[in-house]
Amino acid sequence: MKILFLTENYPPETNAAANRVHERAKFWADWGHDVTVITCAPNFPKGRLHEGYANKWYQTGVMDGIRVVRVKTFISANEGVVLRMLDFLSFMITGFVASLFQKRPDVVVATSPQFFTAVAGWAVGLCRRRPFVFELGDIWPASIIAVGAMEPSLMIRMFERLELFLYRRSAAIVALTPKFKENLIGRGIEGDKISIVINGVDIDRFRKTPRDKALAAEWGLKDKFVIGYIGTHGMAHGLSNVLEAAARLRDNDRVMFLFVGDGAERDDLISLAAEKGLENVRFIESQPREKVPAIWSVCDVALVHLRDSVVFSEVIPSKIFEAMAMELPTLLVAPQGVASDIVLSTRSGVWAPAEQPDRLAHVAARLAEKPRLLEMLGRNGAAASGRFSRRRQAEEMIKVLEDAAAGRGATAGVDSDPQSFSR
Repeated sequence: MKILFLTENYPPETNAAANRVHERAKFWADWGHDVTVITCAPNFPKGRLHEGYANKWYQTGVMDGIRVVRVKTFISANEGVVLRMLDFLSFMITGFVASLFQKRPDVVVATSPQFFTAVAGWAVGLCRRRPFVFELGDIWPASIIAVGAMEPSLMIRMFERLELFLYRRSAAIVALTPKFKENLIGRGIEGDKISIVINGVDIDRFRKTPRDKALAAEWGLKDKFVIGYIGTHGMAHGLSNVLEAAARLRDNDRVMFLFVGDGAERDDLISLAAEKGLENVRFIESQPREKVPAIWSVCDVALVHLRDSVVFSEVIPSKIFEAMAMELPTLLVAPQGVASDIVLSTRSGVWAPAEQPDRLAHVAARLAEKPRLLEMLGRNGAAASGRFSRRRQAEEMIKVLEDAAAGRGATAGVDSDPQSFSR
């Protein structure tokens, strides 16, 4: 089968969407499918080109058996509504045009969170007379309102109408969480066209590994109990709450909070930590994708953190699955929802409510005192990680794509009952 996949984020970028698309597509290519990815020059989240890349109108290459076509876009850092919107719109246009010059696919796929990529995917499917599959990575624009980037307005209502149009015009929708499916059904979208394909992890790349002592020494983590956050420091993550918790633990000379990554909030977080005089916090710039397992190895607990909004009760951060595969306990700080259901039902970590720094500080301090509990949580996570492997995710999604290409309805996915995660 010939698959044409549009995504604005792709390796060497290291965010969740980039990893998800690439790691599944590797399996599809290995299984004999012809996969072409339309993307842009890597620049996320700083809005600066990665070394060795240029922002050209059209360039092609091959990565792990996948044909990668990169197009020119307006590049902007992951901050500010207007500039980011120009970034999104530019990829919608150049990605659409480039797609018209590829081999005629059997199916066209586009992934959110920003759904202008999905607009391009729908238009390509229409022009090439091929089914369009919408992978729903986030409920957008609701998530924009949730982080406070935009207020409800006429423009937001127009975006919501466009959002519903894309859902209705797609041949199939792949939702990353059961709650996304419930959301769409509640808004009038046919449930039969929505498959649930839970996010996952490359268990060949993420596995338990000895602590990288050299890295721990370099970052001043020797003999520390390290609670590590790896990923985007964005508006959705509410990481100032972690600094408030760190302030409450300033007299605990063992607990250390490690932040690795970049994003719109990073500079503000660094300034806030300096203002509070926090010596129990380390900030490290974004690291290469291949170094992430080594970074997890210096952590005792994986911190997964989201703002307190009902929108974020519906998401499942991919870091949960990386921690599972690394046999690393998860400390999930988020609104109670589908992610907490997974962590608690698999007994792979603990949950604390979002934006309550006293509770976070208390849980962090208690975890540092319970090595046997941490060991048990880690083992449980490793045992459960096979259920969320990238291979399994790739198998489930390829069924959706094959069904869409053949004109059949959605057949893949998991039970939307959260208790299914514990079975």
